[in-house]
Amino acid sequence: MPRKKALLIGINYFGTEHELNGCINDSENIRSFLVEERGFSPSERDMVMMSDIPENEGTPFFPTGANIMAAISWLVTRNQPGDILWLSYSGHGGQVRNDNGGRPSGFDDTICPVDFRESGQITSEVLHRAIISPMNPECRLTILFDCCHSGSACELPYVYRPDEEGNVNMVDTIKQGLGLIRAAEDLLEDGFSMAKVDDAKMLLGGATDFFNGLHHRRDEDVDEDGLAPDNFEEHWETEGKDVWMFSGCADNQTSADTSIAGAPTGAMSWAFVRTLRENPEQSYINILQNTREELAQKYSQIPQLSCGGRYDLDQILIL
Repeated sequence: MPRKKALLIGINYFGTEHELNGCINDSENIRSFLVEERGFSPSERDMVMMSDIPENEGTPFFPTGANIMAAISWLVTRNQPGDILWLSYSGHGGQVRNDNGGRPSGFDDTICPVDFRESGQITSEVLHRAIISPMNPECRLTILFDCCHSGSACELPYVYRPDEEGNVNMVDTIKQGLGLIRAAEDLLEDGFSMAKVDDAKMLLGGATDFFNGLHHRRDEDVDEDGLAPDNFEEHWETEGKDVWMFSGCADNQTSADTSIAGAPTGAMSWAFVRTLRENPEQSYINILQNTREELAQKYSQIPQLSCGGRYDLDQILIL
């Protein structure tokens, strides 16, 4: 019988200027969903919960960069064909400069361990090499990242590019790109400083990503499902891993930390679980569409779907 393994990471950054409210709740809610609805075992042999609650400090469950990388290794290695894996992260996401010219925007997406000030952020390339590359290709991994700038956080080689019927309006996309340019201009009009120049460069980098994306949507090899290759110089598509990733927003967007029914939570995590609780038997594309519709009522973030190959998005979620 296939084994089910899960790694859930929630970081609230208690007592810091970066403190969030809902990330640990996200992990608890997802844990309940996986155990109650999807047959995962809550045993520590099969499910690892990492959070920055005080009781975890000094243990392997405290989400430092080193502990996260060790837990990821546990999740993706020593698995058998048919095993079903889950990885979720709720916390801060960021971007760091990519100086080798391998990204159109000039930045890599990142996640922020609890000790990121001391140990640094974990980049999308590092995450891919730690999570995707070592995987048994006959296992299926589902990833949910509820953080800012998360669209390419694991650098999966194929991303869903919606067409005119696919829930992302092209005019809205152009408006967002122009909005980034205007924000950069407004920032510099308010006075000059090197910090403002750096912020403006990041905004303009996001705008570049937008318009490069529009160009690629005209020219790239988009299949009938709307899947197109993402632009990574590493050619991750040759790995052929069975990985599916739902992320809270595009690379140039932020992801909401909010309160629903009186409890702090991440908007994406809440919408994803709600969608699957209401209808457990949905295809990957239906989950994306329904999660987007749920969020569109109150939030501007646009959830993304990417995967490890040119897979059929109409197949039912395996989890």
